[in-house]
Amino acid sequence: MSEQLIIQLLVSGLGMGFIFALIAIGLTLIYGVMGVVNFAHGEFIMLGMYATYLAYVTWGVDPVLSLPLVVALMFCFGLVVYYVLIRRVLQGSMQSQIFATFGLMVFLQAAAQFVMGADYFAVRNSWLSGVVKLDGVVLPVPHIAAVVGASLATVLLYLLVFRTSVGRQLRAASQDAQAAATLGINGSLMYAFAWGIGAACVGVAASLLANFYYIFPRVGAVFVLLAYVAVALGGFGSIHGALLAGVLIGLMQVVIGFFVSSELKYVPVYLLYLAVVLVRPRGLFGRS
Repeated sequence: MSEQLIIQLLVSGLGMGFIFALIAIGLTLIYGVMGVVNFAHGEFIMLGMYATYLAYVTWGVDPVLSLPLVVALMFCFGLVVYYVLIRRVLQGSMQSQIFATFGLMVFLQAAAQFVMGADYFAVRNSWLSGVVKLDGVVLPVPHIAAVVGASLATVLLYLLVFRTSVGRQLRAASQDAQAAATLGINGSLMYAFAWGIGAACVGVAASLLANFYYIFPRVGAVFVLLAYVAVALGGFGSIHGALLAGVLIGLMQVVIGFFVSSELKYVPVYLLYLAVVLVRPRGLFGRS
């Protein structure tokens, strides 16, 4: 196995890994703050990818330029979902929360298929198309962009959550909403902010994915299942765990897909998840 091949596999694996990590971080942020599992998280990815594609084919805006707009739109969409739907079921049973987000998933899939049809779409000839050749190593530009873009987004999210006043309020509301309220922290506002940030993380991942992956109504299901695994593997509510687990999953599925079989590339991922669950049910970095 040549050094060039190892580098190519690492870049591809890290590109997918940081995408998984960013999706998983958005998912675990919502769960960590509110204890709600968003079953429509995959459809958020789908909406972000369609928004990127439509901006490209309608107005000729390259995905690199439309990324901030898509992120802002997804943030606003997360706020709308919270205030219109989630806030109404937040005090209800877990079953009502599950049915609410699952129903949102079905609705968004059906709406996308009604509006856009079941066809597959792709962004062609964007600024990130092509490859970079360095000393015999061929590196796809979209995968390099995915590593860089998702890494920067993760760092910014980390700084927001752990280094700002808003982040401290967010963590306080997640640990004890009643105690946070006595300190003047608006719990409902923090919950809405968590949904907005979670959707914005998905917006970044979706814009990066649209450069090298097909867009169709069920595209979110391809990525969100592994994002759930990353959240459970890293530990529910742990941003660090979701990041590390997402990168690990990306590397594993690329390496296994190349050396073993593309049909079996997810099998070791799920086996690793089962092993961790049996030994440490709360995940690698989950709170006890």
